Amino acid sequence: MHVRRGIEAVLAGLLALGHSSSLMTAPENTNGLFGGHLLKAAGGVPPFVVASGTDAIRDQQAAVRATLHQCLGTLPPRPAPAAVAVRSREDRGDWIEERFELDNGAGARVPGLLLLPKGRPEKAPGILYCHWHGGEYDGGKAELLERKHTPAEPGPTLVRRGFAVLAIDAPCFGERHGRGPDAERGAAGELSAAKLELWLGRSLWGMLLRDDLIALDYLCSRPEVDAARIGATGMSMGATRTWWLMALDERIRSGVAVACLTRYQDLLEAGGLRHHGIYYYVPGMLGHFDTEAVLAAIAPRSLLCLNGDQDAGSPATGIRTLERLASPAWDRLGAPAGFRSVLYPGVGHEYTGEMWNEMLAWFSRTLGP
Repeated sequence: MHVRRGIEAVLAGLLALGHSSSLMTAPENTNGLFGGHLLKAAGGVPPFVVASGTDAIRDQQAAVRATLHQCLGTLPPRPAPAAVAVRSREDRGDWIEERFELDNGAGARVPGLLLLPKGRPEKAPGILYCHWHGGEYDGGKAELLERKHTPAEPGPTLVRRGFAVLAIDAPCFGERHGRGPDAERGAAGELSAAKLELWLGRSLWGMLLRDDLIALDYLCSRPEVDAARIGATGMSMGATRTWWLMALDERIRSGVAVACLTRYQDLLEAGGLRHHGIYYYVPGMLGHFDTEAVLAAIAPRSLLCLNGDQDAGSPATGIRTLERLASPAWDRLGAPAGFRSVLYPGVGHEYTGEMWNEMLAWFSRTLGP
């Protein structure tokens, strides 16, 4: 009933907007934007407060995780295990490079890349590398081998440090570019994919994360990998994939999220919806909680968040609020050093050398190759 009343209020507001511009400058919209008014008309975002006591926090985390799954939509069960076809295996000197395809059990073949360190007497810790968006639909997993948005090539750097590293192409990216429901390319193809998923009662973001979890299943299954020491990292969309995946799956013990930590209602208040693609928006989520609940579901596992205070897609005010609201989960579970957030002054949507060094040190400390 509460949701229905909220929807009716939003529709009424939109109809009023069609006849008058007065709502655009209503007193409650101190920034002059209509998004905040619509959010309030829909009932606002319920506040989230970390529970007190270990058992209560665990129950709260389980409830948040269940709600996230609900918001992502009716996703098909993951294949267990997924059928994997190894397309090539090459010796690159310092590492072995495998290219493979996963059958995601939902009508798609998911191309992937796995780098395995050589000469290790014991199993290696694993890293799930999540590529960014940036409108670079031809990119995808190729980012793992490139020095394009990162200070060095992520894959070779990590594998030389003793990590096994896996990356896949997200829907609409890399080898999956132009292989959507109507063969459109670029943003048009991504939009078509999102439309179809909504028709099927699920979200594009949900299906993207489902593919990531299938890739995680495969990484953990490899005999060369220590499934008890798994990390995840990425920049931008890859950062968001990192902290969402950590909230959904406790097998990921450590994560580093670079250049994207967004509190959604702060993004709306700042008029920043345009800074993220259609994949980013999860139906119904703000009817339950904001990003602080997602982060708190990760505790006490290790999470490092690195952002610039000039990144329009992650308003600094929201990041500071997230730090304040989510960090008690780590404190109350006895791991205050497990969560660290750094906000770099004068830095925009970029991956700096200092951030890079922080990432490497964090994984060395938390996963210990």
